[in-house]
Amino acid sequence: MAMAKIIQPWVRQQRAWWRPFLSARLAIVLGLLGATSLAYVATEPRHDLPRVHSYGTSPSRVTSRKVGCDIKGNINERGEHIYHMPGQEYYLATRVNPARGERWFCSQWEAWWAGWRKAKV
Repeated sequence: MAMAKIIQPWVRQQRAWWRPFLSARLAIVLGLLGATSLAYVATEPRHDLPRVHSYGTSPSRVTSRKVGCDIKGNINERGEHIYHMPGQEYYLATRVNPARGERWFCSQWEAWWAGWRKAKV
């Protein structure tokens, strides 16, 4: 019993310093989140993100073939947008018709961001 009386005042002293942090943890977390968000916005340069899967809105739309742009964008009879890489089975047989919305791409990344998928064969 005497030991409990000795420990109990010490526990009250320990509890006093961290209890306000426990009751204010939501405010602390929101304050830290706001500060880091503000720092991110203030330091990051603004970049326009590419539009994913919006057909025909790529900033580097290529209707005629440029040097180095060897990837053929083709639309099949079901309306699927498929791109063919040099060396694939149907690459030589594929024709690009800009009147149908077909086009040339300079990189796989560009074709993928424009919403086209790679040919399976």
